[in-house]
Amino acid sequence: MTGPAGTGTPGSGTAVYLYGVSRGLDLAALPATPGVGGAPVRAVTVGDLTALVSTVREADYGEEALRVNLEDLSFLEATARAHHDVVDQAARSAPTAPVRIATLYRDDDRVARLLTEQHDTFTRALDRITGRSEWGVKAYAYAEALSAAPATSAGADAPVGGSGAGAAYLRNRQAQRKQREDAGRRITAQAQAIHAELADHAVATRQHPPQDPKLSGHDGTQILNVAYLLDDDHVEGFLAAVKDIDARLPGIGAEVTGPWPPYSFIDTGDAEAGERR
Repeated sequence: MTGPAGTGTPGSGTAVYLYGVSRGLDLAALPATPGVGGAPVRAVTVGDLTALVSTVREADYGEEALRVNLEDLSFLEATARAHHDVVDQAARSAPTAPVRIATLYRDDDRVARLLTEQHDTFTRALDRITGRSEWGVKAYAYAEALSAAPATSAGADAPVGGSGAGAAYLRNRQAQRKQREDAGRRITAQAQAIHAELADHAVATRQHPPQDPKLSGHDGTQILNVAYLLDDDHVEGFLAAVKDIDARLPGIGAEVTGPWPPYSFIDTGDAEAGERR
């Protein structure tokens, strides 16, 4: 095990923050970027596995403090960015399995025990992501795609009889509702077709909930938010497919981000955020 012995011991007012676990990481390539709270990143190594950790203050990252601090968007953003930067740098040098944000342990010895007890679990996770990376695709439907084609008959599914302004109003409302429903079905089918096309390039996919328009900054309706795990030699074809979708589908915009460490495809049973082991 490397790193200061006893770092983050109970009663010291500190804890050990875990970013992720790498396999075969050359310690000369240890991330130089500061970790959360500006603390330097160090390694805890057992066999072929290296945990990336740093020391944090319990006043900021203890269980009680996190209940408050994770509701603070500026704190959350700074923590998430620092967490990502550490994992991203490590992943450029060796396969790295990220853990959830704010995963804490009492000291380095507890982290070493984790590597020993969960060696097979981490090995399986690292086997799955070696030579692969995560890419995200978001697709949006804009007015051109959302606008409904003119109805051929008003309220065909539930006709309104009679004449006069009231009946005409109801027929018009029925027609508008049917147009919206038809447009919704078309957009859903379009999103499914886009996903099926892109999934052919991937070894695994993970669908995420649509992003809040206030966060995305788009005036379109998000119809797809999916992470794709790609073999490195399939990335070029995948990016070409996204570009083609964006160009050929009227009223549909597709954006791709990546490469990312495979956050969406890791399940190592790590601790809940804020929990110390």
